[in-house]
Amino acid sequence: MAHPKRLEEARRLAEADPQGRIVVTTDPEPDGRPTALRTALESWGCVAPDATHHLVLQDDVVLAEGFYQHAEQAAAAAPAGEAISFYGGWEARNGAVARLAALTGATWAYTLQEHVPCQALMLPAELAREYGEFQEKHGGGWPYDVVVQRFLNERGVPVRFCTPSTVQHDALPSLAGNSYHGFRQATWFDAAVPEDVGAGDCPRFDVVPFYQYGDARCAVRRADTGTWEYLETERWLRRAGALDSALAAYEGDAIRGVREELGERIARAVWLTGYALGVVLADAAEPDRRTAAAVMETLGPGGLCEEYTAEELLAMAPAIRDLALAAMDEGRRAEHTGPVETSGPSVQLTGGDGGFGRQLAGTLGDLGLRARYGDGGTDTRAECAVHLGSGDGTGLDEALRAAHAAAAERFVYVGSAAVYRGSGPGEQTEDAVGPEAPEDALARGWWEEERRCRAWGEDASIPVQVLRIADPVGPYAPASTACVRWVDLAWTRRPLLLDSHGVHQILDHRDLADALRVVLAAPAAEAVLNVASARHGEVELAGLLADVSRRTPWEWSQQPLSPRWSMATGLIERELGWRPTAPVVEAMRALAQWYACDIHGDYDETALTATGS
Repeated sequence: MAHPKRLEEARRLAEADPQGRIVVTTDPEPDGRPTALRTALESWGCVAPDATHHLVLQDDVVLAEGFYQHAEQAAAAAPAGEAISFYGGWEARNGAVARLAALTGATWAYTLQEHVPCQALMLPAELAREYGEFQEKHGGGWPYDVVVQRFLNERGVPVRFCTPSTVQHDALPSLAGNSYHGFRQATWFDAAVPEDVGAGDCPRFDVVPFYQYGDARCAVRRADTGTWEYLETERWLRRAGALDSALAAYEGDAIRGVREELGERIARAVWLTGYALGVVLADAAEPDRRTAAAVMETLGPGGLCEEYTAEELLAMAPAIRDLALAAMDEGRRAEHTGPVETSGPSVQLTGGDGGFGRQLAGTLGDLGLRARYGDGGTDTRAECAVHLGSGDGTGLDEALRAAHAAAAERFVYVGSAAVYRGSGPGEQTEDAVGPEAPEDALARGWWEEERRCRAWGEDASIPVQVLRIADPVGPYAPASTACVRWVDLAWTRRPLLLDSHGVHQILDHRDLADALRVVLAAPAAEAVLNVASARHGEVELAGLLADVSRRTPWEWSQQPLSPRWSMATGLIERELGWRPTAPVVEAMRALAQWYACDIHGDYDETALTATGS
């Protein structure tokens, strides 16, 4: 698939096939808005009648020697019905999967959920023939690689990719509007294809440490649900009982020089990533040192490619490689205490979106509370009950019954700043909402839930506290919030309609968990507390979101669209000493990445073959 500006590059790729099977398809509207979607319809729509598989190459790749025979062998060896990619980019979550596969000696690995690596993608022919109709009906303006992800998940098709990659991303500028992602290449590319291209061992790893956007993070599969969470590597190491040893080793004299060379922000994130890889690999065979050096060479470029030029990335790469290798070795040989047992108060969480509730319970657990989401099953007792309100009464009766059954000694209702809707400009303190129901219908719904909780508490002689929270930001944020609406418009390339005088408050889910920790650690006192991470004007907040997602046109509303008021948060600061600590940009990026990668379903893992399970 090619843009007419790159016909020469595309023809060279086609001519490299000794059997002459490759055709070049071009963008039918080369002067239109930059997108790969138009060409994709042409590329997936030309499947040969006698083909068993259909391979689509993008025009900005370099092929390993012998690639086409390698692709034939891969098609013959892979389990029926699977998608095959020949590339794993260093900037992506799946680039970290490629790194982990290389360190374990696996020649193939199943992808994590994110945009499918489409630089060189092969599908079974019948599946390829179905793609075009899906894109036409369900593309919805999403980027091409996300539409492919949605298509394959809808069909229940897993994606396997080879390690090392057998295509490389060329250094040509993006014609699809992706240049802002920076210098992007494969985690590990070999210019010659491997001799053995069997189906091989193809794991889907349960824990994948990765370095992305300058942050150390982990993809972790939940044992109870099989779903995935993406959290700070520091939190995962704490859960594994390995954080203390990781930080102690980081303070050693042996790496003091490279810490000074790279700076603390980069050095610490690289160290935690490498150390976590060592913990994951502790029971595996010793990684091949040349392979380990090769995949750690690209750790820095992948984690920092949006911040530095290609020349700067390559200059830093050796120091980052050596630091990551040292951290991995420390993580492999260190003695760890094992999973940390929490000993704080027991908390029963109910209400809200299930994903958000489970995420909040996990974060509370990382803060030392024994939190569970749901009614607890047979283990029904809990010292504290926390209910995530809805504003329309959904689930509230069940939550109050569950709190009674759990013999909870206190109840915290997590409401919403929306209870202040209809207020005039300026800061609203907790006493701004009186005993009379608000006129605004949405505010009245939240007010009514607060009233019902207090009445229940009086009848049950259980103290009830209300947290009025700003719009949650991060994974599982409600679809009704401004940031989720905007990120949807950004990823699907639609303009944002903004109110230049609007005011927004947001709340990182980690700050919400920390506020709950502080509230539950103190005696039940203040009946109502306002909680927020930050306050921004609408234009400023939309700009932050654009920086971590995709820039789209802005349009200006002539009518007020957004609040002119905000919540005063001084009371929780004065009475309990709580202040937000989560960086706002991290919250916005987590939201943008969740929406781009994690809302599009997943394939059924029971369909994986025994070799890939």
